[in-house]
Amino acid sequence: MNKSKRALPVTLLIVFISLIFLVIAAKLIIDKSREEKQDIDIFGEVPPFTFTERNGQSFGRENFVGKISVVDFIYTTCPSVCPIMTNAMNELYNTFKVTDKIQFVSITVDPEHDTLEVLQKYAKRIGVTDNRWVFLHAPVEQVKELSEKGFMFPAGNLPDEHSRKFALVDQDGMIRGYFDSFDTMNMALLKLQISKLYYKEKEKAGGKGFDY
Repeated sequence: MNKSKRALPVTLLIVFISLIFLVIAAKLIIDKSREEKQDIDIFGEVPPFTFTERNGQSFGRENFVGKISVVDFIYTTCPSVCPIMTNAMNELYNTFKVTDKIQFVSITVDPEHDTLEVLQKYAKRIGVTDNRWVFLHAPVEQVKELSEKGFMFPAGNLPDEHSRKFALVDQDGMIRGYFDSFDTMNMALLKLQISKLYYKEKEKAGGKGFDY
């Protein structure tokens, strides 16, 4: 009899905790549904510019149109921040390898060292095998201006003082978000936002746009 009396409060506690978890789970699902229905914010627009891709071709604002892009500013000899950024970008590059409608844009903040030849070797070394991931070169003052005025990234004493964030750009050249490459949750959110933009455009085109 005493054992039964002792067991009853424990059972009630288990039921109570289970109910709490159910309420929390339900709230998360509702919040997630609301989030999915909301449009992704617009933070600005990629301005006109013309840089040079590692293969010698011109690359500018027009190359953002019709594609979803992830942009960062790095340099090849960076000893600390850039390797982590590049690893994060590499994961995105491999995650979305099924379509060429999602591209990745890395802009060197050390153009004096990072010549086109250096950028070619760097791309090859990190496993880039196609033009879904481009590496851009331009005079440092132009890079600084694009970073600060175009993408609203700080660019102090380059090459060291550059942002570790990624910018997400939609198929119309509009900046749709900023994501910390060091933050796992931010990177997961970036993948979600990329997918959201991709399928939204595909749906808008009647299922014919951005085909795998």
